Amino acid sequence: MSREKEIYKVTLIGSAGNAALLTFKFIAGVMGNSSAMIADAVHSLSDFVTDLLVLVFVSISAKPQDQSHDYGHGKFETIASFLIGLALVAAATGIMVSGAAKLWVWWCGEQLESPGWIALWAALLSILIKELLYQYTARKGRTLDSQVMVANAWHHRSDALSSIGAAIGIGGAIWLGQRWAVLDPLASIVVGLMLVKVAYELLKASVGELTERSLSAETEQEIVEIIQSFGDVQEPHNLRTRRIGNRIAIEAHVRMDGQLPLNVVHERATTIERKLKERYGQKTHVTLHMEPVK
Repeated sequence: MSREKEIYKVTLIGSAGNAALLTFKFIAGVMGNSSAMIADAVHSLSDFVTDLLVLVFVSISAKPQDQSHDYGHGKFETIASFLIGLALVAAATGIMVSGAAKLWVWWCGEQLESPGWIALWAALLSILIKELLYQYTARKGRTLDSQVMVANAWHHRSDALSSIGAAIGIGGAIWLGQRWAVLDPLASIVVGLMLVKVAYELLKASVGELTERSLSAETEQEIVEIIQSFGDVQEPHNLRTRRIGNRIAIEAHVRMDGQLPLNVVHERATTIERKLKERYGQKTHVTLHMEPVK
């Protein structure tokens, strides 16, 4: 199965789970009078929307290079990851505003109604399903080296975390009695804060790639060491690196004996390029500028 089809399959499984969960959570939230569960349902809705984003953008990113995209379309995956981060921020904001509104009502002296058992069962079911979806999607994302799949996996994990917060708040409100019903909106605010943290990490990585951030110092040092492993090559310099979706691009200047024939220098450059692609993937973009030793 091709990489694109594998991503489609994993995403469709996740979207089916999200569609079923968000429906059940909304029903449970309304019937169980739980703001935490309704907030959790909104999060599942954002999961479902991001699944659709993944399906659209992965299709675009899989296109080969063309006249208008010399380096291919890999960064469309990065754009999808960025949009997933924004969707998480939007979901977190809605959750926290809703919880804060309930807290304000409680603070003004109005009694909050305790949530029902159906809301608690919905939260526990969500924890189980979303954690399973996280494990499955994350494993496939790492295998396929897909940043957007890993990002989407964390969206599943964040939903599981939000359901844990909802379950604690709902369970506490049920078992401790009416005067502890405030635990339900408090749990929704904690859930929102957890989502903000996850969104920050996703946005940080996506913005870094979209703004051409270099690879880590450790990776760049490894690249230099691979180049220097050839004894007739000297002084690798002007190293430039960046990510393009699930691929990386490497540019470097290296020096060789200026008296060597052109075909020998060309063969060495080809060998270095092959070695780098063996380490970082066959779709790695490698550009080497050969210079004579001064």
